[in-house]
Amino acid sequence: MVYFEINRLGFNCGKIKEKCSKYPKFCMTCIKNKLKQLGFEIDSNLKVFEVESDERRIKMEQELILRKFSDVLNIRHVIIIDKESGLTLLNYPVSGEEINADLLSGFIQANITFSESHEVSYKSSQPTRDHKYYEFQYQNFNILLRDGEFIRLCLMLDNKASENMRTQVLHFIPDFEENFQQDLINFRTAGMFYFKNMVDYIIDSFEIKLVFPMTLTQSIPPTILEGINQNQIQNAIFNIAKELLVSKSFFFINNLLNRVKKIVNLDASVILYEIYQLVENKVIIPTKLEAAVSNLEMSQEAQEDKIAKYKPISSIIIKDSDFEEFKESIEDLDEKSAINVIRELIKKGKSAEKNLAYQIGEKEYKKALFLAKEFNLKIEIDRISNMLLELDKQVKQIELDFNIKAAENAEKSGDYINSIQHYQKALKILESFLIYNISDSRIKKFKKKIIKLREEI
Repeated sequence: MVYFEINRLGFNCGKIKEKCSKYPKFCMTCIKNKLKQLGFEIDSNLKVFEVESDERRIKMEQELILRKFSDVLNIRHVIIIDKESGLTLLNYPVSGEEINADLLSGFIQANITFSESHEVSYKSSQPTRDHKYYEFQYQNFNILLRDGEFIRLCLMLDNKASENMRTQVLHFIPDFEENFQQDLINFRTAGMFYFKNMVDYIIDSFEIKLVFPMTLTQSIPPTILEGINQNQIQNAIFNIAKELLVSKSFFFINNLLNRVKKIVNLDASVILYEIYQLVENKVIIPTKLEAAVSNLEMSQEAQEDKIAKYKPISSIIIKDSDFEEFKESIEDLDEKSAINVIRELIKKGKSAEKNLAYQIGEKEYKKALFLAKEFNLKIEIDRISNMLLELDKQVKQIELDFNIKAAENAEKSGDYINSIQHYQKALKILESFLIYNISDSRIKKFKKKIIKLREEI
């Protein structure tokens, strides 16, 4: 007989609770009877939860996904050991941290032998068939171990295993042994073992992909893209992910989660639920760490080649190395020549500033300031310092105006998350830049705006 266990099974009893004389006192008895009629075997561990609405159902899913993510973050190694010989069959380092699996296997075997011979009680979430959970410490890790028919599954964790993780382990072992039964038998009979596809099976079973480096897919189906645009949280997640990919070729879900949380101030489970939907719809896709590092190195090499290939189109465009060359070029200057060079640099800086090339203007002013300090020209030092301060003020004002306008436009169009993000950037400019008064009424106004928009979300 083939026996199945079914988790998270939904059941609609077909009754309206206001019209049912048995609700809620006899609901459990009624459900058990109906399930028995359908051929289900009911034991004392059956748990039934009433799902009152779609909102409650989504809340339960949000909590489940948060538990999944927390469990994945907790895993450091997944080790599969042959139960009969104690030899390590597979050692998958989730964190990338190396560990001697054979030494660990010996430690585990010694502890189990000691526990069984001295009848030490073991920790178990519930009585489960004939197999046991073992938990103990090894170095800085917490170990959760469970025996199957062929294998001994060992999870090395940062913290103690949750009940959800125990349930995952309970279901993983029989499924794994069924899928790779012939490979396990071959090892025992002939000593040959191939773990092809086993790592992928572990990754899928424990959803380890959630801690992989992530990127965005190149192609999104129109229906999914429309759904993202209609969902404010998903839209914010998608846009922030694009921002993260500007500086690197990958990002991690944990970083994305924290960035979004600072904007919307929602519970982590709500944001993570929406991130998970994007992962499930293959909008956010995992990539192996090795591939991410390789892409990062290739990107850096390409940038270096590009810099080396193209020379500045004029003497106004300055590379970092040019400043060192500038310092060498002024070593033999006298004070009169230095003043002439300073004037020329200021002229170039003003020209760049006039053409809105603020970074170039800043570099010219800084070179002039450096030269003025070398000759202790106090009047020039004060003049150039004021120029730099005014330039910085001008740039900050442009950034401030842009973010205020973008926040207002996003608010008008109902894109509250992007509106909050721009108001936050405007606040940061006002609060951090010294030329703005701390009593500036806009600071209070923007803070109120953010609170109001969060309430709207």
